[in-house]
Order: sequence, then C-alpha cells, then structure tokens
Amino acid sequence: MFDGRFRAPVERAVKPIGDGLRRTGLTPDHLTILGLVLAVAASVAIGAGALRAGVVLGVLAALPDLFDGALAKASNNASQRGAFFDSVADRVTDMLLFGGVAWYLASTEGAHWAILPLAVMGLSSLISYERAKAESLGLQAKGGLMERAERLILLGFGLLFDSLLIPILWVMLGLTAFTAVQRFVKVWRQAVAAPVVLERQAARRSRRVARRTARAHRRTEFRRRRPHP
Repeated sequence: MFDGRFRAPVERAVKPIGDGLRRTGLTPDHLTILGLVLAVAASVAIGAGALRAGVVLGVLAALPDLFDGALAKASNNASQRGAFFDSVADRVTDMLLFGGVAWYLASTEGAHWAILPLAVMGLSSLISYERAKAESLGLQAKGGLMERAERLILLGFGLLFDSLLIPILWVMLGLTAFTAVQRFVKVWRQAVAAPVVLERQAARRSRRVARRTARAHRRTEFRRRRPHP
C-alpha cells in the first residue's frame, strides 16, 4: 500500500542523497551489505530483550535499503545483479528481525509464542513469492494491504510498546494472510487472459529474433562483398 502511494515522492526526496553518496565511492552493494550487518545487530538486540535498541538498529538497517536505489541511479550503476542482491537481502533482513522476535518471545512468554512471529514471516515470504512468480509469468502482483513497509512499521511499533507486541503480531498475521489472498486473487484474474498475453509476448520475441537474424545476415553479406585489400 505505502509502496504504491509513496514510492515516487520518496525517490524524489532521496535523489540528492544518492548524488552525495556517489561522490564517496560507495556502491549500492556496499549499502546492501551494511544493511544486512545492521539487521543482524538488530536481531541480536531484540532476541536479548533490548527491544528499543533493536528498533533503532532496525531503522538504521532500513536506511541503506532506502538509499541504495538512489545511489544506483545517481551512479548509473543499476543492474539485474544488484536488484537480485537487494531483493534477497530484504528477505534475509525480514527473517532476521522476525527470528529475533521469536527468540525474545520464546525466552519471555514461552516457546509456543515463538510460532506467532514465524507464522508472520512465513506468510510474508508467500507474499513475496506470489509477486516474483507472477512477474516471471508476465503478470503483475504488486499491492495489498500489508506489504513490507507496513509490516516493518507495525513491528517497530510493537517493539517500542512491548506490552502490545503480541496483539500487534496477531493483527499482522491476519492482515498478512489477507494480503496473500488479495495477491492470489489479483493474479488469478489476470491469468484468465494469460494465453493471449503469452501469445503476444511470444510474437514479440519472434519479431526481435527475426530482426537480429536479419541484421546479422546483412553484416555477413557486407563483409563477404567488401573487397579485400
């Protein structure tokens, strides 16, 4: 929800920061690695019961993830490899944070309560998988009531007010499950027309291949007919 509404304004706001980071010689991968290190520290702090320190470290871990895209654009260094690394790092960060919460609850409330944040984490992974699989099929699965930004904001609120942590996790579980259903239905409806879409994509690919073959043939003919010195 936040991703769709606020992505463009946020990107405009962080663009000057990306320009400044470019002059430091850092790369987007450096920021991604820094975010992972801070996520590990946040997870350890949360698991040890230092919840507010965990929130601070979690916010610091989110900042590199916010700035790496701006740096990639400013340095003209955007790549498939970087996008893949960033996406995997986001999933690892989520697992670390919810794993820290599970450890904390197991230590303070009882081992069975650790299942709650792990269930939220599992459904969050399902949401991410739905989007990735849909896009690999040429479909679209963005959006939903409880995307990553909303989950992290709610988790941070629960850690700041630890007496509300378990109720907030229950709310997150319900809304994350609802979002998973939302995305499933969205992709399912698009998939009704998928054969037509796939046929059009195949036709476009065939035309591109034909154009490349024709260009290669023309270059070969030109070299063959060019007089040798």
